[in-house]
Amino acid sequence: MNNRIELYGANTGNSLRAAIALEEAGIAYTACSIDLYAQEHRGSTYLALNPAGKVPTLVDHGTTPALIINQSNAIIQYADSIAPGKLAPAHPGPARTRVIDRYFFFVTDVIAPSHAAFFLHQAGQDKAAAIIDLRVIDQLTYSESFLTAGFMAGEQFSMADISAFTIATAFRDRLDWKQLAQLSRWFESIEARPAVQRGLNAFKQF
Repeated sequence: MNNRIELYGANTGNSLRAAIALEEAGIAYTACSIDLYAQEHRGSTYLALNPAGKVPTLVDHGTTPALIINQSNAIIQYADSIAPGKLAPAHPGPARTRVIDRYFFFVTDVIAPSHAAFFLHQAGQDKAAAIIDLRVIDQLTYSESFLTAGFMAGEQFSMADISAFTIATAFRDRLDWKQLAQLSRWFESIEARPAVQRGLNAFKQF
């Protein structure tokens, strides 16, 4: 292992958010792909790291004992803490508060409902899931109003753009991009970022 940090994940929105955050923060890590189809996340080795059997999981071997983080949003916060200024303004103040506010808008008002809709679909509750999906689309459409200075929380890329981008990617075929010129421009600019591309491809073999 060349890097002290390992990121276990798969091609899921939660895993990709974590990988993009590490890439954008310039934090060296080793991507460890978990084959969900082969049920590797249910194996004893992985369950020892994440008893819930979910992805992603970050392991920082630079601490004693090794630090294990099982939540994608906590991984993003950890990346911000060890690379100040890369994912949000380093110092407390209005600019940092705005980033955190927008970041949690996408986490709580967009991503969390989309997860609920996913599980409803799995349970065969398609009508209920469709109602929530429409709410997610409405919130993504509303987020275009955030883009007054180029990014979701101001003039600089931040963790708010990471949380927004991965959920917008999941719903990209259901958004009316022709009516969302600013959101479309933003999406294309985020997708083109080299660090974002590296994060998107971190777990590509599965």
